[in-house]
Amino acid sequence: MEQYASQSDSVVENSSYTPFLKKLTVFCAGGPFLDGYILVIIAAALVQMGPIYDLDAHWIGSIGAASFAGLFVGGIFVGYLTDLIGRKKMYTWDLLAFVILSLLMLIVQTPLQIVILRFLMGIAIGADYPIATALLTEYAPKRHRAFMLGILMAMFFLGSMAATVVGYFFIDVEGAWRWMMVSPAVLATILIIGRIGTPESPRWLLSKGRTEEALANVKKVYGESADLSDLDQEIVETKLTKLLEPGYLKRLIYVCGFWMCQIVPLFGIYTFGPTILSMFGLAEGKQAMLGEVLISFVFLVGVVAMIRESDRFGRRPLMIWSFILMTIGMAILAAFPYASPWVIALGFTIYAFFSGGPNIMEWIAPNELFPTEVRATAVGIGTGVSRVGACVGTYFLPSWLANLGLGPTMWILTGVTFFGLLICIAFAPETKGMTLAEASQI
Repeated sequence: MEQYASQSDSVVENSSYTPFLKKLTVFCAGGPFLDGYILVIIAAALVQMGPIYDLDAHWIGSIGAASFAGLFVGGIFVGYLTDLIGRKKMYTWDLLAFVILSLLMLIVQTPLQIVILRFLMGIAIGADYPIATALLTEYAPKRHRAFMLGILMAMFFLGSMAATVVGYFFIDVEGAWRWMMVSPAVLATILIIGRIGTPESPRWLLSKGRTEEALANVKKVYGESADLSDLDQEIVETKLTKLLEPGYLKRLIYVCGFWMCQIVPLFGIYTFGPTILSMFGLAEGKQAMLGEVLISFVFLVGVVAMIRESDRFGRRPLMIWSFILMTIGMAILAAFPYASPWVIALGFTIYAFFSGGPNIMEWIAPNELFPTEVRATAVGIGTGVSRVGACVGTYFLPSWLANLGLGPTMWILTGVTFFGLLICIAFAPETKGMTLAEASQI
């Protein structure tokens, strides 16, 4: 396997955090922000939609799960397309579809129409994950990569907090659910404007043999002293078959497995947060939404704290210890569902804070562990598989809560989290301190 030089003095790998990289980080983070926003805004909108459309557990679960099903389709198929035709072409136009679909929420009349639009919006957001994270990874210097990718997850929780605040102020306004569902179009429009003019990934251009364009982009971003040898670029001779080789298949199982076990409880808590908090006896109505803001804040604090630890503590131990402590937090909620508010708050806090490790690794792991020509495909597959779990969990959660009760439902989510721990123990690799090419090699 041929490879360009892996150099300790690489201009690219040792670049400072330039204004271009800061701008790229902000606008790549827009996708996760939108994901967090649309995930939580539906919780407030459902409070109004339920009585209007006489929604039962089936329709509530379907509306909640529809966007996750779309994320599966968008992540997997657009991830492959992104590796095939490039990052730049998809980087702006996928969000245009999201704007149009959001605006169509103004005229929906039936629960089925809402489900269909939420599904299509999920495709648009799912598409943005492999597009934006692959582009960001391929520009990110070694010492800033964990921070730049970790910021994406921080923006997810900022998006969820923003949606909860919007929901809190509009939940009692008659007919406001339509405007809640349309509001993401404003955010997506801002992202489209900010993404215009972003150059194509030089690593992707080089992998396609477009060396002159790659060199021009490297010099444009990193300065005239940079050249192609600074990319530390691995030349990959195969495409999708690369993911079936034993070493990469093991990594794919790891990424898909831990991501799903992280997402199922998290999205269940978010989508039906007010309902769950009310069942725990912590809050009712609008007050439950304020409780969800506090949960989001703890998630955000955990993400920020773990960004630093991923480089200092190491990727593998961070994942293992995070899942151990997350399992303990979820087990507290399962074992003492009717305990004092302080005990319930302790369980939520432990789970939310230590989920910061797996949260940031959702973006770091697949982007580091796979080479350029299959990177977006791997991210897309991880996104898609995790959203299958989220879709199933979100659909069944209302029925579990209604038929099994709060305690047994929390035990199910505890079991999912514990399974994630077993996956990390069996498969989690260590890529701390490696260049992108070193981390993606077997």
